[in-house]
Amino acid sequence: MKKYSIYIIMTALLFMSACDDRLDFDPKDDLTREQVYADRAGALGALTGIYSIGQIGNVFNGTLQLFGEWQSDNIQFVGSFPTFQEVSRYTTLADNTSISALWRDNWRAIGQANEVITFIPEMEDPDFTSDEREKAIAEAKFLRALLYFNMSNLFGHPFQVNGGNNLSIPLVTEPFDINDIKFPSRATLNDIHALIETDLTEAIPDLDNSDNARATKAAAQALLARLYLYREEFQKAAGMANEVINNSSFSLASDYNFYNTTANEFLFTLVNSETDSQTSNESFSGLTNPTPAGRGDAPFSQNLLDAYGEEEGDLRYSELIQIGADAAGNESVFTTKFPDAINNSGNAPVIRITEMYLTRAEANFRAGTSIGAAPLDDINMLRERADLGALASVDLDIILNERRKELAFEGHRRMDLLRNGMNLRREGMNNVAESALGANKTIFPIPVREVDINPSLEQNPGY
Repeated sequence: MKKYSIYIIMTALLFMSACDDRLDFDPKDDLTREQVYADRAGALGALTGIYSIGQIGNVFNGTLQLFGEWQSDNIQFVGSFPTFQEVSRYTTLADNTSISALWRDNWRAIGQANEVITFIPEMEDPDFTSDEREKAIAEAKFLRALLYFNMSNLFGHPFQVNGGNNLSIPLVTEPFDINDIKFPSRATLNDIHALIETDLTEAIPDLDNSDNARATKAAAQALLARLYLYREEFQKAAGMANEVINNSSFSLASDYNFYNTTANEFLFTLVNSETDSQTSNESFSGLTNPTPAGRGDAPFSQNLLDAYGEEEGDLRYSELIQIGADAAGNESVFTTKFPDAINNSGNAPVIRITEMYLTRAEANFRAGTSIGAAPLDDINMLRERADLGALASVDLDIILNERRKELAFEGHRRMDLLRNGMNLRREGMNNVAESALGANKTIFPIPVREVDINPSLEQNPGY
């Protein structure tokens, strides 16, 4: 994916800390906002720039997803980053620089999406067809929805706390204006979810399924299904997941060799390469591979090993592990889902169709419906691929356990536990009490620098 560096007085945004944007560029490549949106090539380059920001580990490429995996029960974090240790040990402070960087990078991407959505309709280039414009705007709306969804999950409590009326992140849809600097307050989670739903429903008609390295119609529908599941709108979640499953462009892979490919298992996968990758060792590959190639920071927790060990022969374990030294020098079990620990060129599995079978199963079970298939049939289909025997019945615990083993290390575990009212840590692990739904340290602080600069930002309790 070609990186497209642009200069726009402040690309991200509304928060003054965004002035620190690190869009490394050569001065000869500097473009003003007017120059970028003067023609079709510039506008499409700005759209591609959102995907390029997504290659940062903090955005779609590792750190953001893995934070939740080791805050919960899938990963035993053994790395030396103090800021990561804070999150793992539930001692996070408001001046945590890793969280501040995550905030900054995601707002950079949101800011660029706002610009694409706002300025493309105003362009006068006759070579920029209406179909091309509509698709570009739809891609930007999907990406903005995904960015807001991820950020709202981390910086505020889930819907199950106060019915979504709790504070989330600011809701900003306008491009930054240097002449009219605003200091927005935090919106409620319901407000953020409303924007996500609107962005996705508006994007879906103008997207297609031709390239799963970019936004697809199916990916937008899948994210909408995820939103409905998180909001406990179960019939809507099952219905939308069913639409994705019935899309002939995508299907379950026959085995587990689809990682680091663009197989049609993926509804959206962020493609990296050796020449164009997120080179930070805070990416998926850098953190989840053993030393010396990787950092060895994020091996399986014993609890996750025990979960796989409940049934012999689970291919989701035996075919997707490697044994090696962790950051503490101990022999540990690591995933192989992100294989290139040297160049960090492994693709990021952002949304794949497997999640939709699990969403349909859970949503149907909780609604007492069988939209598309009975929950038992969906679960047994996934178990068959894993070379496990068929079950005679399912309950919510079984569905969530299958979801855990299918999606481990892909960033789902934290929210799956919280939205079901479960502690992030299991009995016998550290910080069980601190990991309960609604507890202060289960969500991240608003970075202290943002609060210092913006008097309208209210800090989360406990920070």
